[in-house]
Amino acid sequence: MDISNLGKISEMLGEDKFWGIVHKSLKNTGNQDKQEVFLIQEISKLTLKEMIGFRLRTDKLLSDSYSSELWCAAYVMRGGCSDDGFEYFRNWLISRGKDVYYSALKNLDSLITIDEQQAFYDFEFETFWYVALEAFKQNTDKDLYDYIDDEKFREREGHYPDIEFNWNEDKPETMKAICPKLFDKFWT
Repeated sequence: MDISNLGKISEMLGEDKFWGIVHKSLKNTGNQDKQEVFLIQEISKLTLKEMIGFRLRTDKLLSDSYSSELWCAAYVMRGGCSDDGFEYFRNWLISRGKDVYYSALKNLDSLITIDEQQAFYDFEFETFWYVALEAFKQNTDKDLYDYIDDEKFREREGHYPDIEFNWNEDKPETMKAICPKLFDKFWT
């Protein structure tokens, strides 16, 4: 692909197109490794600008889901959750599709319907974050990060708002108050 006219990009891929690709990956794969390969193949069919936009949409969804409450759910479901673990959990959440993602943001206990087979790898999917980077690299032999307009696109890691935790791992009742069904199912 010709990259000579590609400048800095700050435009996200349209949400419908983004979720369409994620949905198609879920429909056509049975595990996370296959989903990752499928996503890279599908993203490779996009224009270079759209590949970058896929990553930017992912970053926006990660930013939008950066909350104390969701971190509590991740902590409960995973039996603990570091900063990196929370990134990987939110990538996993996005990889489960639009309905799962938005339902969880509205009601954490909606995640109770995720069974162990759907969870894949302890509710994390670090490499989902990199599928657009890999597709871009395969098509251009360049680093996608070099084409993100950092001045115009600020909704990414390092620019998340500060979180004031409204739960404490040493006080399990504070976690149960936030996501009682998840707590009853996963907390040991």
